[in-house]
Amino acid sequence: MSDRIAEAAKLAPSASLTVEEVRSVRHWNAHLFSFTITRPPSFRFRSGEFVMIGLPGEGRPLLRAYSIASPAYADELEFLSIKVPDGPLTSRLQLIQPGDPVYLGRKPTGTLVADALLPGKRLFMLSTGTGLAPFLSLARDPDIYERFNQIVIVHCVRQVSDLAFRDELESQLAGDPLVQDQALLQFHYLPTVTREPFRTTGRIDALIDDGSLFGHPLTGPTAFDPENDRIMMCGSMAMIRDLQARFEELGFKEGSNASPGDFVIERAFVG
Repeated sequence: MSDRIAEAAKLAPSASLTVEEVRSVRHWNAHLFSFTITRPPSFRFRSGEFVMIGLPGEGRPLLRAYSIASPAYADELEFLSIKVPDGPLTSRLQLIQPGDPVYLGRKPTGTLVADALLPGKRLFMLSTGTGLAPFLSLARDPDIYERFNQIVIVHCVRQVSDLAFRDELESQLAGDPLVQDQALLQFHYLPTVTREPFRTTGRIDALIDDGSLFGHPLTGPTAFDPENDRIMMCGSMAMIRDLQARFEELGFKEGSNASPGDFVIERAFVG
């Protein structure tokens, strides 16, 4: 029996997990990949939520939380992951191929959802690295374009090749079956790179300080405004800590599913 067949034989559904099939894998560079899996007919989620993904472990499944990158209407579920050479899960997950089985949690959850925010005019989704994933789902949700006039994804990475899904985002989601018309008018994408030459360089806090985060084609104030701006953050803990403190000083209040506010972070990933 091959190693791959033997591995597949270890997977079995449970009360909390289904077994799904890998449909596609895309390696963006040496340390970043995305993949799609089958979606159970009963699986429902809100844009921005995360779910557990995993493989067999020693005695029990090895699971990690992954934000769902695909839109809520998609037939498949997509995820974005780093490759950690000695990571218990990602060292193996990066080797998956179409046809392989993986575990999928039955209950998605999370706080990076529109319901956790108060109404506003501009929505800023600030991300580093794989923190982009939930915003890929949110930006393709028709409801978000009804809630906000302008939707902005800021994606900060080290290398240009880390800008996963750059073509789709630069096209303003052209070809998306549900939001392409609204996105053409309301969606903006600002990629920035910190360790290579690029048209925009610097961390998110630097773009806030010099005002370039609010440049053309955005309209409105050239600074964050608690009255009209709403913010979502996902990515490095350092980025989230620094910006959270900054926003709170400006009068922004953190929101949750139970009590909507001006900004939200994914508490499950921050700890």
